[in-house]
Amino acid sequence: MGKPRLVDVGVTAALTALTLVSLPFLEASAGVRPVDGLAYALAVTAAVGTLFRTRWPVVTLGVVTLATVTYLLLDFPYGPVMVCVVVAVYSLARRRPLRAALLWGAATLALLLLHVFTHPGALPLPTGLIPASAIVAVPFSIGVARRMWHEARSAERDAAEQQARDDERLQLAHEVHDVVGHGLAAIQMQADIALHLGRPEDATTALEAISKAANEALTELRTTLAEIRPGTASGTGPERAPTAGLANLEVLAQRVRSAGVAVDLAIGGTSRPLPDAVDLAAYRVLQESLTNVVKHGAGAAARVEVGYEPDLVRLCVSNLRVRDPRAPDGGFVAGFGITGMRHRVESLGGRLDAGPVDEYFEVRATLPAGGVA
Repeated sequence: MGKPRLVDVGVTAALTALTLVSLPFLEASAGVRPVDGLAYALAVTAAVGTLFRTRWPVVTLGVVTLATVTYLLLDFPYGPVMVCVVVAVYSLARRRPLRAALLWGAATLALLLLHVFTHPGALPLPTGLIPASAIVAVPFSIGVARRMWHEARSAERDAAEQQARDDERLQLAHEVHDVVGHGLAAIQMQADIALHLGRPEDATTALEAISKAANEALTELRTTLAEIRPGTASGTGPERAPTAGLANLEVLAQRVRSAGVAVDLAIGGTSRPLPDAVDLAAYRVLQESLTNVVKHGAGAAARVEVGYEPDLVRLCVSNLRVRDPRAPDGGFVAGFGITGMRHRVESLGGRLDAGPVDEYFEVRATLPAGGVA
């Protein structure tokens, strides 16, 4: 048997004390039976019966109803025993589904109404049915309303938790896509170069570049996963990559250049530290945009522009490879990468546009320099 809750113990103690204190003062009117030991026993049984109202509300209601109905059918005076019925009915409606609660509540009402036809102190019919019905109907309605309110709150919490989990999964998917996609694109480029080289010493250089790109991608991936993993302190763990941000833009550009893509980097305005979320989002936008340029193969080129303004930072990556006008989409497809970039930027209150401009393809983004708009 499980222990009752502390609040249930308190309610039961209060009802028992109220019963014992008030019974001696109940006056027996005409035809009403004076309070005696049996009245005490039945009233105290009804009060103590509420002890497990939370764990077993149906059993509690049964005990309290039988004790109360017996008390009233024996013509004892009205008193705090009726409060025990109110508490038991409320607990039933609060803890049980509506259909089952209605059945047990209706049975309780039917039994309670029996005394109206026999008790000397009851009001004349049909007026006497009103207070007896209210003793069941009012607490039952309050209990149902309370249960529905708690269920609605619980559903809201579950929905919020599910949304948070979905957001975390989406964030992780974007991070892994950006890190792994960038590394694999560079590796693929170097591998293609190695396959087309005729001299072993040149192939060795390409393979060394492949090894370096793979190591950098794996290190950054470990850093990203370590940041997301709960309970991991920032800056701990073996071999951590520098935090992704615009401060590492030159390193990113050099990595892309080593993959065979010419990168022209232009910084406008006075560079300054940005909020972490904005700094990371800006870096990922540039990283993904350059990754898309790398995917177009050897001979591709890109121009990267970063403009610092008082309230925002502007980004622009131009793919200087001429688009194929014969292709329906111009040779470019807005896939998961562009969708992820747009989600990152818009979640911070910024804007991202990606599409053909003249014969080239550009990604333009603006981010608030103060963080989330």
